[in-house]
Amino acid sequence: QVQLVESGGGLVQAGGSLRLSCATSGSSFRRYTMGWFRQAPGKEREFVATISWSGGNTYYADFVKGRFTISRDNAKNTLYLQMNSLKPEDTAVYYCASKYAYPSGKVYYTDYEYDYWGQGTQVTVSS
Repeated sequence: QVQLVESGGGLVQAGGSLRLSCATSGSSFRRYTMGWFRQAPGKEREFVATISWSGGNTYYADFVKGRFTISRDNAKNTLYLQMNSLKPEDTAVYYCASKYAYPSGKVYYTDYEYDYWGQGTQVTVSS
């Protein structure tokens, strides 16, 4: 069993930055591909970014390329999402998710492929 707990959300002005964290416990974090998704009010959950177990492979949604950076610290069992140049349309609940993917290094960008989810953290960007 894997437990995921997001933190770092909050209220920020447009153009500002936030760093989300996802702390994990349970099975070995370093063997999991990790992902970030988000869900805005009235909209379906959408993919944001993903990173392989080693950190060597990443993939981003087009709407965050150049603004967001996904990273992980396997020694701390923690996933991060650095969000810069935030826009009001980035307002959503952000979720981290994990999928066992060792040793393939494959990354995933559809939510149904992930096995475990956190409870989410709210990000609100004001204009």
